[in-house]
Amino acid sequence: MSRLTGWALPALALAACAPNSQITANPEPAVAPAEVSAPAANPTRNAYFGDVHVHTSNSFDAYIFGVRATPDDAYRFAKGEAIRHPAGYDIKLAGPPLDFLAVTDHGEYLGVVPAMDTPSSPLSQTAIAQSVFGEDASDPGRSFLRVGTTVVTGEAIAEIYDRDLIDSVWAATIDSAERNNQPGKFTAFSGYEFTAMMAVPGKGSQAAANLHRNVIFRGEAPARLFSTLDSTNPEDLWAWMETQRADGRDVLAIPHNSNASNGQMFALQTYKGEPMTAGYATTRMRNEPLVEVSQVKGTSETAPSLSPNDEWADFEQYEFFIGSTIKSTPSAGDFVRPAYKRGLALQETEGFNPFKFGLISSSDTHVAGASLVEEFHWGKTPQDGASPEARRSVPPNGAETWEGADDPSTRRQITATQFSSSGLAGVWAEANTREAIFDAMQRKETFGTSGPRMKVRFFAGMDYSADMLESAALLDQAYAGGIPMGGQMDKVSSQTGPGFLVWAMRDPLSAPLQRAQVVKVWSDGGETHEAIHDVACSGGALPDATTHRCPDNGASVDISDCSTAPGTGASELKAYWQDPDFKADLEAAYYVRVLENPTCRWSTWDAVRAGTPPNPELPETLQERAWSSPIWYAGYSGE
Repeated sequence: MSRLTGWALPALALAACAPNSQITANPEPAVAPAEVSAPAANPTRNAYFGDVHVHTSNSFDAYIFGVRATPDDAYRFAKGEAIRHPAGYDIKLAGPPLDFLAVTDHGEYLGVVPAMDTPSSPLSQTAIAQSVFGEDASDPGRSFLRVGTTVVTGEAIAEIYDRDLIDSVWAATIDSAERNNQPGKFTAFSGYEFTAMMAVPGKGSQAAANLHRNVIFRGEAPARLFSTLDSTNPEDLWAWMETQRADGRDVLAIPHNSNASNGQMFALQTYKGEPMTAGYATTRMRNEPLVEVSQVKGTSETAPSLSPNDEWADFEQYEFFIGSTIKSTPSAGDFVRPAYKRGLALQETEGFNPFKFGLISSSDTHVAGASLVEEFHWGKTPQDGASPEARRSVPPNGAETWEGADDPSTRRQITATQFSSSGLAGVWAEANTREAIFDAMQRKETFGTSGPRMKVRFFAGMDYSADMLESAALLDQAYAGGIPMGGQMDKVSSQTGPGFLVWAMRDPLSAPLQRAQVVKVWSDGGETHEAIHDVACSGGALPDATTHRCPDNGASVDISDCSTAPGTGASELKAYWQDPDFKADLEAAYYVRVLENPTCRWSTWDAVRAGTPPNPELPETLQERAWSSPIWYAGYSGE
């Protein structure tokens, strides 16, 4: 059996999906989007929201799933228009348009599978095209899986690996970004996905570890992209990116789904198993300044087994290897927080840090439009978007209860139950232009959310004070006297350490905020640690001095209809905070996590509309959240 079974076989079994009656009504924005004129550059920066991980029919897997949407359709969706879901209903953003977008179709066989299904194309006459799409196709699933498998091995199928066609589809993708880019109003980036994977030892050909990267260009993009059919080694991608910069094309790559990497995304050795060096760390951070912390295939911040003292670690945990129903085991090489700890230990002991990355989120939608709101969930693919039953959020076969639902024959789309309505990229940039947004990503002044448009600001400075929180010039003072998220504090001799400013603002179309936290990780003699401090509580409450936790704010959810009681939920949280355990000589990193009040998960919304109990295997509620990029502190050596 191929490791890509989960990618293709369910798609080829999909004949005609009935519209999903649960979300046929297009959710209209509660507030009509205002006309936007090109703004002047704002020196204290604006929050812009977008998605830099979107697939259309040009991706080999999306097309075989049944997706026919184009890059232009993806931009239409991002700009607030309705587009057609492959399962037969319209989808639309439940809120204002996005500010920026990158279509990132798989670079491997880009546009080849649609050509295989086009009678006028020579590729449609190849043996493999006939075995997949021909009238006498005998085993289309097995034939198509050959395509997916070569993405992992890097050994292209010669009869369909048409580089001229791939180049032409890539040129059309670039043209679409150029057509849709509107400086000052909407930013469209040229991009694609480098779909690297590694075989999982002991799993034969049934599972692969994810090492995917989304490659985003600041402006001009080259005529030919670099995919795993050129090399499966991400370090070779970086070398190619260096040549692009030498030719005047700035570019960055964003790893995603480290949670399914079998420990390889943040491993302590190179791709080939060699020791890391300072040069390796510098090259990696120059090419990959960000990591995608949350998306449809779960959240990669941390896991309960890795952070047992974090009450909020068990959030949207996707348990499977990509394209497989084989479960992975969380390891320190899979998740962001443990990677930060590894990087700090390397900095302390070896003098370099290859994991000094900022955070961002994006969707990984494969239907050209992201499902970002729990109440209106249409999944990742046409298959799980076909109906609540298809994604196993209501009992199978029209049943009204879950009794007997553990029959394996009813477990279609088993991985879809763990898909998330996530995520959204946030950046702080001077203007809505390619240059300003890309530069924000390079300097890591970014944050990711699990879907809502929460805004998070985070600064550190030695001369900050609590009275700055009430100042009309707060942002001017913060930038002038310190550094924002993504930066590094120089070593200091002060034993009180820097002051941190935390500022979170709710999404007015989502739930109120419950708490803002600072997550600290540090290294002491090569031993790593983590701690979580609630620093701002809704209702003006103060964190407990011993537990560092806010009191219960009285928020609740009625599972019978998903109505909520906000308790003391806040529209804004601000705090000035100093680390009570600061030690000037230790390497440390700090990032902010902001939590909304609890609300129903998408699977519970499906069940409520269907009048059935929620799937007992799934969380009934969740707390949407946002993560800032860290601020790093370099240990003081007394020099």
